[in-house]
Amino acid sequence: MKHLFNIFLLVTVIFLSACGSKEETSTSSSVAQLKALTFKADSRYPGLSKAVFTIEERLDTGLVYNKDSMLFGTALDSVVPSFKFVTTPGSAMIHLSNPDTSFYLSGNDVIDFTRLPIYLTITSSDGSTKKVYEICATVHQVDPDLFVWQQVCEHVYPENDSEQQVLWLNDQFTLFANNGFANHVYTSSDAVTWQDKGEPTGLPTNCRLRTIVAADRFYYAADSVLYTSADGLSWAAYPQTSLYPHTMLMAFNDKVWAVAQEGDDMQLASVGADGISLESAEVTLPKDFPISGFASVVFENKSYRPRAMVLGGFAIDGTPLNSRWSIEYSAAKGEYRLQNLTIEQPEFTSLTGASIVWYNHQLFMFGGATKDMKLHALPILISEDEGMNWVAPDTLKNSLPSVYGLRQKQSAIVKDNYIYLFGGQNASITRTDVYRGKLNSIDW
Repeated sequence: MKHLFNIFLLVTVIFLSACGSKEETSTSSSVAQLKALTFKADSRYPGLSKAVFTIEERLDTGLVYNKDSMLFGTALDSVVPSFKFVTTPGSAMIHLSNPDTSFYLSGNDVIDFTRLPIYLTITSSDGSTKKVYEICATVHQVDPDLFVWQQVCEHVYPENDSEQQVLWLNDQFTLFANNGFANHVYTSSDAVTWQDKGEPTGLPTNCRLRTIVAADRFYYAADSVLYTSADGLSWAAYPQTSLYPHTMLMAFNDKVWAVAQEGDDMQLASVGADGISLESAEVTLPKDFPISGFASVVFENKSYRPRAMVLGGFAIDGTPLNSRWSIEYSAAKGEYRLQNLTIEQPEFTSLTGASIVWYNHQLFMFGGATKDMKLHALPILISEDEGMNWVAPDTLKNSLPSVYGLRQKQSAIVKDNYIYLFGGQNASITRTDVYRGKLNSIDW
């Protein structure tokens, strides 16, 4: 009997100890503190659940905010939030403004986070502590996909019937103009304010200015003569005795390139190390390769290899071209390779007098004239696949000001994440204005 009593006593002690332990874990807390805030995913707004909120504990009212704003257009009027607390609170109340509304969190709440200011009041489980947090959820107010264009200079010089070209060299824009009788040079560091530098010396008066190339200096070629200048004002002429240049092409792969004639063949040639003579690249150019009126651009392709493209223009017999010549260097074979992408995509129109730049991993083409010499109906064309296919941009996202109109022979330069467009010819006059455009998200 005594043995049974001892067993009963032991069981009783264990039971009471267990009851005491359970009572201790459920003891009320005096902590009223927010641990985390997240938003539930919404298929309409992919960035909603990715918002990261920072919690700043302050002596009076704490602050909850997202340092990185959510994507433009994200709606915050019907958000399902998830609040996590350091310890289970006695209550958590939301107060919304405009109009004033207060309610206790239930775990299935849909909250309008546009009704600022928004306050969260946490009461500890023992009722002794309250903590108030102000909640701020921000969304980008600027569309990241929007191009913003503005005119930065109305007239560089008086408008007249002249050809022009703008290039970047020596930390400045240099504008070359020709009115049919003389050349003229203007310079600017910001494309807004321009200085008249007068007439350059040593350059032919009938210069085809749009074929001047900028590299370590300015280069121009015509009538079997190579011209160079360090500042665009003083030019030196170097007649060629074997490779006779027709036109300069571009600066590409640490060389300056030209179209030159050797015998009866047109050759791809580069300026030699001496800076005054041409060297053949041992690439014979086809008869439908342009010698004037083309647009050229240099960029890095998806394989991180330098690539050049020459688009449209006139062949040596004056034929307007529907062509997109891609030029790459094959290190394995030690040679330059040409490919006409138009063979695979023949719908590309014949185009002369266009300008092209590489911007935001895309090719942008501006202006131009069709084979019947009418201004191209689309002022901007974009290629996302390195020149294979071209489409017009969404005009709600990327559209030049209406006063810009249709043009050809404008100059296009990318500088400091902006695209600069200089002048160009419309149906009746050569413009001398300057426009600047930038994608909103390019600096984000």
